[in-house]
Amino acid sequence: MRKRSFNWFSFLAILLAAALAHLPATAQEPDTLKPPPEATAPEKPLPVAKGSLVIIGGGLRGDNADVWSKIVSLAGGRGARIAVFPSASGTPEKAAEIIIGYLKKYGADAFAVPVAIRLAGSDYRKAAEDAALAEKIRKSGGVYFAGGDQSRITKALVREDGTRTAALEAVWDLYRRGGVVAGTSAGAAIMSSTMFHNPRAILPMLRSGITDGQEVAPGLGFIGDDVFVDQHLLVRGRFARMIPAMLTKNYKLGLGIDEDSAFVINAQREVEVIGYSGGLLIDTSQAVWDKSKPDFNVSNVRISYLDRGDRFNIITHSFTPAPDKAGGRIEPGREALRGPVYSNDILGNHAVVQLMERLIDSDQEEAIGVASGNPRGTTPEIGFEFRFTKTPESVGYISGIAEAYSVLNIRLDVRPIDIPRPLYKYR
Repeated sequence: MRKRSFNWFSFLAILLAAALAHLPATAQEPDTLKPPPEATAPEKPLPVAKGSLVIIGGGLRGDNADVWSKIVSLAGGRGARIAVFPSASGTPEKAAEIIIGYLKKYGADAFAVPVAIRLAGSDYRKAAEDAALAEKIRKSGGVYFAGGDQSRITKALVREDGTRTAALEAVWDLYRRGGVVAGTSAGAAIMSSTMFHNPRAILPMLRSGITDGQEVAPGLGFIGDDVFVDQHLLVRGRFARMIPAMLTKNYKLGLGIDEDSAFVINAQREVEVIGYSGGLLIDTSQAVWDKSKPDFNVSNVRISYLDRGDRFNIITHSFTPAPDKAGGRIEPGREALRGPVYSNDILGNHAVVQLMERLIDSDQEEAIGVASGNPRGTTPEIGFEFRFTKTPESVGYISGIAEAYSVLNIRLDVRPIDIPRPLYKYR
């Protein structure tokens, strides 16, 4: 009889299965931010594109190699052709010159696209329909939209009847083929199908609402119809304006990116955070908004902070922390901080993230942030309370090498409050 040989592959598979069975659940699968399936299904078909997006929150510094190098890499690497659209800028010649300089520094072969309403001596409508220019864009590996005023981008690239100009259709062809579409500030705002257009300050919008066609208008929609995008987010406290805009336009998921940072989104709709800091993920799929009340209010919004190095999948809602946080999950009962968590200026620079970080690593179950106007005003005013609450799904991670957090699934309730004036007096 023939002797049977020992199967090493089967033996190793048995050992691996046994080991996995004794690991905690978090080591086997990533955390999920997934709401009920019926809440996540997009209402419109998503665009079919093989390319990537680099959504930059504005304020991109020239030495931010993570972001600039990523754009060049996704466009094809050293020598890649990248078309620079200075359309949003008030000084398009200067903006194009600076951006092209940085892209060349990081290895790209960049060129300016002369389609901008502020470009002297140029007919932007004629340029946007130029077949030779469109073909030059189409054959590039990527495009870069400069910052400024996003309404100038849509005015320059979308015809009055709402159809795409030849230049914009060329960008879409590049994106569908596998190229990268990058944009900073205004160039990030146009990534979603709805963008802020001519917004007022945050508090006036919360007090009197958002009007379609005024505060918000159609964007270019590269990310699809199911995700809302905003920028300059943490520096300017703009998470508070994202929520009413998303509810008004029926978005369930929003991505807000901070300055000098970027969301990189591939064709599989996987999001990677790169750059200086991070951004917020806002989920309104379970939110309740009482429209009958005159001032903005909402309950059960879910808010998460994604730090640089973190990954999130738009389709599955799965989250993977940055490598330096992989073993840094904050377990309940082992938090480092004690005492109340509060912010008297929740719209301040990075205030919302600082409060969320303190809450997730605290023995407290909730935190309060307040937003109001001039504290030395003479008449009472309407302000807003932002109440952040831990839920059974709330999870935090802390880096093993720096005081850096990722925070998932914090419940947020917003309601109007009366603010007495003056708020304080000298003794």
